[in-house]
Amino acid sequence: MTVLCTIEGVAATITLDRPEARNALNLEMCDALLAATGRLSGHSAVRVVFVRGNGPVFCAGADMHERKGKSEQWVRERRMRAFKAYGALEALPMPCVALVHGAAIGSGVEIAAACDFIVATPDASFRTPEAQRGTVGATQRLPRILGKRLAKDLMFTGRALTAPEAQQAGLVARVVADLDAERSRIAEDIIKASPLAVKLAKRTIDKGIELDPKGALQAEIDAIEEQLAAGQWMGKA
Repeated sequence: MTVLCTIEGVAATITLDRPEARNALNLEMCDALLAATGRLSGHSAVRVVFVRGNGPVFCAGADMHERKGKSEQWVRERRMRAFKAYGALEALPMPCVALVHGAAIGSGVEIAAACDFIVATPDASFRTPEAQRGTVGATQRLPRILGKRLAKDLMFTGRALTAPEAQQAGLVARVVADLDAERSRIAEDIIKASPLAVKLAKRTIDKGIELDPKGALQAEIDAIEEQLAAGQWMGKA
């Protein structure tokens, strides 16, 4: 097992579970992430999903060892599988929160950035050393979050952002000492909200950010119409 998926009441947790390899992302983990998100996306009782890593770090990046002796086509297909896994996390209909401790490197940054927001411990760090490793990756989400200049700095030099720096730059939403306590608080707060309203808010923000102001407003109007059609014009659950 490279990924654990557990459900406790209305909260689910996806745990990257290769501590012996610092949770490095390999093909098996990509497939396991796809399976976990597929299971959760259709689970109507789940209101929030948390993503975390087992062991001393969140994720040390792609497992470069598995590429040894592999063909160009294998590497291409493996990269596409990772993109599908990141996209599946991003497409979950309910809020998805990354709980990051220790290092998040390369694919670890991609996984965390694919979540709706990131909560990190003070010792967490974020690094995208793909160019330093002679490969290409993590070039799309980070510029949208950090801006292209800081994203290029991280990519070209391989330097790490500390948790406070990542929070200041907008990558991390909260820096906390106790991830478990914060996880409970976040779950409690999300559960208080209307499930439909949260779902529509997530969808509309994600869609609207890619549109011009007029299109983004229309996306919100469409969400309001869907809420009204569901009989929730007074904020009913």
